[in-house]
Amino acid sequence: MSNAMTGSTAPPVGSFLATGRGRVTLALLCAVTFLDVVDGSIVNVALPTIRTHLGFSVQNLQWVVSGYLITYGGFLLLGGRAGDLLGRRRLLIAGTALFAASSLACGLADSQGLLVGARLAQGFGAAMMSPAALSILTTTFQDSDRHKALGVWAGISGLAAAVGVFFGGLLTQDLGWRWVFFVNLPLCALVLIGAFRILKADHGRSVPGGFDTVGAVLVTASMLLLIFTLVKAPDEGWGAGRTIGGLAASAVLTAAFGVNEQRRTHPLVPMSIFRIKGLAAADATQVIAWAGFYSMFFFVTLYMQNVLGYSQLRTGLSYLPVTVGIGFGSTVATKMFIRTGTRPIIVSGALLAAGGIFWLSRIPVDGTYLGNLLAPLVVMATGLGLLYAGVQTAANAGVPEDQSGLAAALITTSFQLGSALGLAVFSGIATSRTSHLLAAHTPPPEALTAGFQRALLVSALCLVAAGAIALRASNTRGEPAATPETQQNLEPSYDPA
Repeated sequence: MSNAMTGSTAPPVGSFLATGRGRVTLALLCAVTFLDVVDGSIVNVALPTIRTHLGFSVQNLQWVVSGYLITYGGFLLLGGRAGDLLGRRRLLIAGTALFAASSLACGLADSQGLLVGARLAQGFGAAMMSPAALSILTTTFQDSDRHKALGVWAGISGLAAAVGVFFGGLLTQDLGWRWVFFVNLPLCALVLIGAFRILKADHGRSVPGGFDTVGAVLVTASMLLLIFTLVKAPDEGWGAGRTIGGLAASAVLTAAFGVNEQRRTHPLVPMSIFRIKGLAAADATQVIAWAGFYSMFFFVTLYMQNVLGYSQLRTGLSYLPVTVGIGFGSTVATKMFIRTGTRPIIVSGALLAAGGIFWLSRIPVDGTYLGNLLAPLVVMATGLGLLYAGVQTAANAGVPEDQSGLAAALITTSFQLGSALGLAVFSGIATSRTSHLLAAHTPPPEALTAGFQRALLVSALCLVAAGAIALRASNTRGEPAATPETQQNLEPSYDPA
């Protein structure tokens, strides 16, 4: 089996993943998604300390998290397509170098403006790294290797969210908040060394008529505006003129982008990619599911710290069993794909996670970790591992090699968009319920808990909706990427089960 990215040649009947070089390649690519995802969660636990040291107001503190989210989600489609056209290894190296430099700047920041600016740069670096790494993975590994590799990728991504909370508490308490950024540097160094030594240089492909600059500007502007509006919506209000105007302007830019792409012979985002069976459903499932998952982590963390009085370190330790559940779920998913296809795995994971989050929505004001949090967190985590591994595999099945970066960017954009959407909507739900009870002179712990309960209930319903959408996703059992001979139809062979 020839491997364009690594320069390795495996026997015709064999597994590249079973070789030492194959395993190192997978570990390198998984380190990239670990970096990107962990950075979104490791900072959360350190926010109170950052606020004290740099003098952030409560309102401005959100930009330490939102700055990363906005540029990461806003530039993903551009980064993914640029990898296809300019070279994936090139984009991976450039993105990782920028991520490392901005992480150093974050750790050294002595002002609010410098920290937020560095976080914006971090997000831009991640927007180049993540789709480049995922597209290298999907084009490097084939057949059953691809399923296993995607399962490991998904498992690492899910684990990173929980591990980030743990290390955020540990580093902030023992070494200081700056180390939640400094810890990125050695891992970035390993990725850069590995990229130069293991991955073969690829130079992308030339596009007749030049790069679609107009399309790049339109899609990036629409995504940046959409995510920025969602992030600000809880503060501005959903009925505020700025919120409605931002959403409307994003819709207009998206429509203009669609018209531009239809008219261009070689567009930035070929609309033909959406003719791949089940791809749109997989992306939609990711959006809705992560709206529920990301919000759940946010509210449970607040419940632990603000209601139960947990320290940062204890909060982080509380999420360690979640890593076990995610790992178990993704491992089961990887082994079951060949037998059942991805659709049953995704639907089962969504419903299992919904059950766990619904269980969490019953948390009492005087709850305990063993009695009220441990079991539902593990149930939720197992469902997350199943769903995420299934969605990643379904969203990349049958994608032509020259569009793999775009497909990777689409599924990662769905993750970011869902996270921003869920946090914006469900924060409003929780705040509304809590404010109403506080106005009625309910004790603050009870009012906070009631707000968290309502938001978690809606999060559980989100996962049920994600399971319903997943019924339209492909039921792939290991389809290879489309070849030039099959690309015109873009209708890969799927098991009808």
